[in-house]
Amino acid sequence: MELAIKDWCHTMSIRIKDIAEAVGVSPTTVSLVLNNKPGASEELRRKILKTAKDLGYTASRNGKPGSLCLLHIARHGHTVNRDHDVFIADYIEGLSQGSKLAGYSLEIVTFKLAPMEQVLDTALSKTTNGFIILGTELSREDAELFQVIRKPIVFIDTYHEFLNFDFVDMNNEDSVFLLLTHLYTMGHRRLGLVKGTIETRNFRLREMGFFEGLQKLGLEADNSFIFSVDQTYHGAYSDMKSILAGHPRLPTALICSNDIIASGCLKAFAEAGVRVPEDISVVGFDNLPLSAISDPPLTTIQVSKAQIGRMAIQLLVSRIQSEADMPAVKVLIGGKLVERSSVKRIDIS
Repeated sequence: MELAIKDWCHTMSIRIKDIAEAVGVSPTTVSLVLNNKPGASEELRRKILKTAKDLGYTASRNGKPGSLCLLHIARHGHTVNRDHDVFIADYIEGLSQGSKLAGYSLEIVTFKLAPMEQVLDTALSKTTNGFIILGTELSREDAELFQVIRKPIVFIDTYHEFLNFDFVDMNNEDSVFLLLTHLYTMGHRRLGLVKGTIETRNFRLREMGFFEGLQKLGLEADNSFIFSVDQTYHGAYSDMKSILAGHPRLPTALICSNDIIASGCLKAFAEAGVRVPEDISVVGFDNLPLSAISDPPLTTIQVSKAQIGRMAIQLLVSRIQSEADMPAVKVLIGGKLVERSSVKRIDIS
């Protein structure tokens, strides 16, 4: 029985409810004992404390479980890479702030191009009370694999319908519509998209938002204005350089799936003699520091990454401390348009 309990503990986040069920008392009684308050006999108190220890329950001085773990996963490295470090650092800042406020320590475990079996084995070995998972490069199938981790989990930087997990992500589709609306008000009617060759869920949602937004604005999509490039800076530059060598017909404005892609495209345009914004307007997504110092400075979307991190911690802590099962929660946080000089106003009179 003791061995069974220990094995179970490796895959379950132990809650007050679990101790109460094992002892046969109410969660309130367990809480009183764990917080060293009166309300239980000495014999019952010893039984509850022994059961809590056997089950592997740990608590900090304020009675809260003590640690959380961020799984920083790069499945292929085309998005989660050195170019994206500043973006991820903002997430970590929000996660760290939220953890500290809630009284938890935060451990960060990084996986670079590791097989999912290694990621899952590492997670199963952790004694942490809950996980935040960077889902940027995770497919739906990858995310489903985490069902074996019987601890509270919150995914950030991705979103999947129909999966029974908690997600906190940016509102990609609404944010793309902000860009489309801005370009439309600046007179642009021939709009294009530069997307990544390696699909991520966020990129896919931005692409969906692009086509849906065009329809809402009463504009027709032109597939010749849809371009695919690698999502690293050097890859986007090289791929756009090759595209321009074929002298394609260009729209008046391009929405790039993120600032890194946009920056690589700006370099390719400059070398090809295509002036931004005189010949073509370009916008990005993420408001990375490089967008403010690019040539020209880039109009983009400010993503509230630190807020997403703090929200993920709040949601995770609520699930850890809840005495009742909660339904899955999916939170989308909107973006903010940041206007710079990469967009030209067109006279449509």
